[in-house]
Amino acid sequence: MAIVCPNCAHENMEGALFCQDCGAKLVAVNGLNTAAVSDTGGYARRAAAANKTDAYTATDSVLSLHVVRTGQILPMVGREEFTLGRVSEGQSILPDVDLSPYEAYSQGVSRLHATIRVFNDAVSIADLGSSNGTRLNDNKLQPHREYTIQHGDMIMLGQFRLQALVRQDD
Repeated sequence: MAIVCPNCAHENMEGALFCQDCGAKLVAVNGLNTAAVSDTGGYARRAAAANKTDAYTATDSVLSLHVVRTGQILPMVGREEFTLGRVSEGQSILPDVDLSPYEAYSQGVSRLHATIRVFNDAVSIADLGSSNGTRLNDNKLQPHREYTIQHGDMIMLGQFRLQALVRQDD
């Protein structure tokens, strides 16, 4: 099963919160507002070839981001690098994770604020030269420099607070 983006009709993995192609929000506050369609074999075939299941869950992700203000959990799955920011009208380059639904604009989040990398179970963050800066555990980050993220770390994009939930393998 895939989720079809209402904005661009791209087929996304089941459980996706944002469209992988255009960045549009796929989930409404009261649940999914997109339609599920049956898989025609494309994604399932690729996933089977990669020895993966046909759907990701929060437990499959190395990193999830907890939106402190709302309690929402955003699993970071499907790629190694994610840009965090907000979408505004006429924007040609969109963030991978659109924080607009969480009042990111009023909290000082830039359109392309920061990037998070997940590589070999290690997680890092870099500020992309944002207007209001990025903080990791109250320490201001220098732009375009990677900093390691640990489980429970607090990330501030402007005044927008996220908590890093990094999977702990025993």
